[in-house]
Amino acid sequence: MTDRQITTGRLYGVGLGPGDPSLVTVRAAELIGKADVVAYHSARHGRSIARSIAERYLTGGQIEEKLVYPLTVETTDHPGGYRGALDEFYEEAAARLAAHLDAGRDVVVLAEGDPLFYGSYQHMHKRLAHRYPTEVVPGVTSVSAAAARLGQPLTEAEETLTVIPGTLPEEELTARIASADSAVIMKLGRTFPAVRRALERAGRLEDAQYVERAFMDGERIAPLAEVDGESVPYFSVAVLPSKVAPLEPAVRLADGVGSVTVVGTGPAGPLWLTPEARGALAEATDLVGYTTYLDRVPERPGQRRHGSDNKVESERAEFALDLARRGHRVCVVSSGDPGVFAMATAVLEVACEPDYRDVPVRIVPGMTAAHAAASRAGAPLGHDYAVVSLSDRLKPWDVVAKRLRAAAEADLVLALYNPGSKSRTTQVGLARDVLLEYRAPETPVVMARDVGGPTERIRTVRLGELDPALVDMRTILLIGSSQTQAVERGGGLEVVWTPRRYPEA
Repeated sequence: MTDRQITTGRLYGVGLGPGDPSLVTVRAAELIGKADVVAYHSARHGRSIARSIAERYLTGGQIEEKLVYPLTVETTDHPGGYRGALDEFYEEAAARLAAHLDAGRDVVVLAEGDPLFYGSYQHMHKRLAHRYPTEVVPGVTSVSAAAARLGQPLTEAEETLTVIPGTLPEEELTARIASADSAVIMKLGRTFPAVRRALERAGRLEDAQYVERAFMDGERIAPLAEVDGESVPYFSVAVLPSKVAPLEPAVRLADGVGSVTVVGTGPAGPLWLTPEARGALAEATDLVGYTTYLDRVPERPGQRRHGSDNKVESERAEFALDLARRGHRVCVVSSGDPGVFAMATAVLEVACEPDYRDVPVRIVPGMTAAHAAASRAGAPLGHDYAVVSLSDRLKPWDVVAKRLRAAAEADLVLALYNPGSKSRTTQVGLARDVLLEYRAPETPVVMARDVGGPTERIRTVRLGELDPALVDMRTILLIGSSQTQAVERGGGLEVVWTPRRYPEA
């Protein structure tokens, strides 16, 4: 036997679908019937859901390898803890299967659902697939089974589907749920109370559906809010279906008064959105905002978009509040953070008038332009700093100059918003001259334009050389204090940072 090669067996990871034996694929049934060895995982009680699904396809002549978990939720005295005990079990199970494969036997490992979707088979695959010829046979996942039983689309048009394990920490669950279009939350059982709280905190509880044992005996479907947490098994999922379908019939409105949410989208596109902001935008029936900022938000079927010019903040706020009084869920879109020289103040100013005081208003923060610009330059805002708008459209220039002098005299780093526009061309020069009364001409100045956008440009100049002609409305200026450093590092890159410690007087 030493001068000829022994042929090994083949490893098959076979998906069985969600539970109904009739949903097993033709390929899976063929392989189960022809296998020399059929392996399946089970708990200590010895019963295997996978085997029960595949039973009608077994011939009775196969070797059966029952891979019994050493523990499920019990405690263990294994030196590696729960994870160590499982890893040892998987190594031992893989060794048992390898012995059959080395003897030339074909091995089918049964897996509920799909073998590579949260399946136990994947642990065998990682340990054996690089050593033996291997084929994975896909199966219908519990995600598809739940959607089929609900009879509702999971995703439509440009929606994305998020699959979330319920075992994540509650804060993480809340963030993932809030940012999702559609979602399926797996692994409920003991995690159900935390999942329910996360859905409620994310404002998605009323949309959530509960599916238990889809296509199996004991199947149950219900609104998740009505489910008793004590009765939830592991084989259940929470589903947040597509948002497109409910919005199609002329936009679904809230009962009675709607709401206004002012959302900060950050300095540029979708990469700067927080999960909370994504969730709020997805839930809205109407989006209101300056057209340039609305264009950054992906369009969703059924949502209404109301764009306007950037100089009608009060009118825009009143329009949004009127929509909310008629039952619409309105998002007012604002760049950066809505509370920093943006739409939150405009909305609250109108919302505090008697006619609108009963309309719920919520503010969702966003990444500010100052913080985004600072991150590109280094850490110029590492110590105390002040934020000042150079626009004199809503306040006189002498107020601006007074504030600049006060901040400069206090030796604060300055973040200057709204430095210039086509109709305002003198403010940057005037501000530079005021600051030079208190700062050295060598003071670093970060000029950040279109941060996060396609024409982003970050430059560091010195205060004495600041050229107003290079500054426009899409630029933010970060003026260093007496302590701010501009240091050239490897590759000629200059970084700007302000020490956290201020020298003794």
